[in-house]
Amino acid sequence: MSSSAQGAIVNPDRKHGSNEAIEQDQPAWETKHKNYKGFVAGVFSGIGKLSVGHPFDTIKVRLQTSNKSQFKGPLDCLLQTIRNEGVRGLYKGATPPLVGWMFMDSIMLGSLTFYRRILNESFFSNPSIMALGRASHRRLDIAKYQTEKKLPTIGHAIAGVLAGATVSFIAAPVEHVKARLQVQYAPDKRQRLYSGPIDCVKKILRAHGIPGIYHGLSATLLFRSFFFFWWGSYDLLTRYFSTSTNFSIPAINFWAGGLSAQVFWLTSYPSDVVKQRIMTDPLGGSLNDGERRFRRWRDAAGEIWRKDGPRGFWRGFVPCFLRAFPANAVALVAFEGVMRGLPE
Repeated sequence: MSSSAQGAIVNPDRKHGSNEAIEQDQPAWETKHKNYKGFVAGVFSGIGKLSVGHPFDTIKVRLQTSNKSQFKGPLDCLLQTIRNEGVRGLYKGATPPLVGWMFMDSIMLGSLTFYRRILNESFFSNPSIMALGRASHRRLDIAKYQTEKKLPTIGHAIAGVLAGATVSFIAAPVEHVKARLQVQYAPDKRQRLYSGPIDCVKKILRAHGIPGIYHGLSATLLFRSFFFFWWGSYDLLTRYFSTSTNFSIPAINFWAGGLSAQVFWLTSYPSDVVKQRIMTDPLGGSLNDGERRFRRWRDAAGEIWRKDGPRGFWRGFVPCFLRAFPANAVALVAFEGVMRGLPE
């Protein structure tokens, strides 16, 4: 891999971690390469990740939002989708995330850098707080962080939560539209409520206004609060690989990013199941898509528990888990190839 990925951190906003490189201790725009190269490479990285990862995501969402009687498991869901809708059925709802990720990445990484700096300068560099931290966390070398002005792991975790909350206001409508398109099973487009993402947005706006587009925002905020575990574990794994292995920096970023993505999904997956149920719940009214079932987050969670018990909160986890590394690897290969190929 080229040196362009050195010092990179993985952006967790794209489910299972794409490898869009930015400097961990510097603002994203402070890089050896011209800005346009990173932007163009990021677009191709997103396309590569989407090409490999979106079919897994479609299977995941369909399993999360369906009854057990509809699909026996991930393989049955895959075969039924291809049999009834063709391979194109696996890519339903691909346009919103492809377009939305460009904005989501920019906001996510920019706000992450901002929150890290604020936390480091205003909180973790405060002598009185450092003294308190020294008393309660003896294993943490506070003096080292204060001298080197590096954010401790808990700071990275908190910054992740704040950045996740910030980007949720972009992610919620993107994921909402994507989910509704993914659960349209009719092979004939004329039988579908929405002909595409633009049609979906227009119809929801016409029937329910802006609140309709942001249906599921609170569930998105809760889901992305688990970025605490993603960014916290990423920092811990990066430190471990840096001190205990001979991995190159890009390899450290890749493995730390991939493994921390699994930590994130292991902790957050039940909340994602509830979020998908809410986002695919009929909105009712003049939209004529059915009767709304879930008025609150706990209504959706309660139905899952009553029908399927604890296992219901893990339905669709296998394709979600399997998607992580292949999507991550393709994204990194695409990013590095474009960065090397574009002129300075």
